[in-house]
Amino acid sequence: MIDSLFLSATNHLLAQAAWARKRLEPHAGRTARLELPPLGTIDFSVSGDGHLARWTAGAAPDVLLQLPVGRLPLALAEGMEAVMRQVRIEGNAEFADALGFVFRHLRWDLEEDLSRVVGDIAAHRLVETGRQLSEQGRRTLANAGGNLVEYLVEEKPLLVSRSTLLALASEIAELRDAVARLDKQIERIARRC
Repeated sequence: MIDSLFLSATNHLLAQAAWARKRLEPHAGRTARLELPPLGTIDFSVSGDGHLARWTAGAAPDVLLQLPVGRLPLALAEGMEAVMRQVRIEGNAEFADALGFVFRHLRWDLEEDLSRVVGDIAAHRLVETGRQLSEQGRRTLANAGGNLVEYLVEEKPLLVSRSTLLALASEIAELRDAVARLDKQIERIARRC
């Protein structure tokens, strides 16, 4: 089930990205295994036209990609680049490099897919509105976070500001030095007696 979903989604993205298919074409016939613990594994190969095809594991794959499923939410928060930094890759270096590059840079052209359903202008406006809403949401979260920190530092001092913390660290260092000097003076006096 998960392998069918992965293959159809990835092939849909590859159909929109000629550069990615060209990058994979030299590796036609090579095999890979994507391990997604605890969901399972996805075995695939590269077809002659640069798409991915189902592969029934008979021998060891040319490349092994391992990604814990818990890391997938990074894709939503930080993008595929962050997820690909978490993937462990073993096997044929050239093929692994090609797969890593394609998976890092492959993007869904939502506007293109929407244009087939609602037309070009409506698709463009929907995607642009979605971008604006997303950006506004990010700004709102950042502002709310800043306001919360300001409240916890200034109004209800549960947190310490950076400047206060630096001043406190400086005072602690001065106190430590003063205690060390006092300790030496006490030692000198004790030796005299």
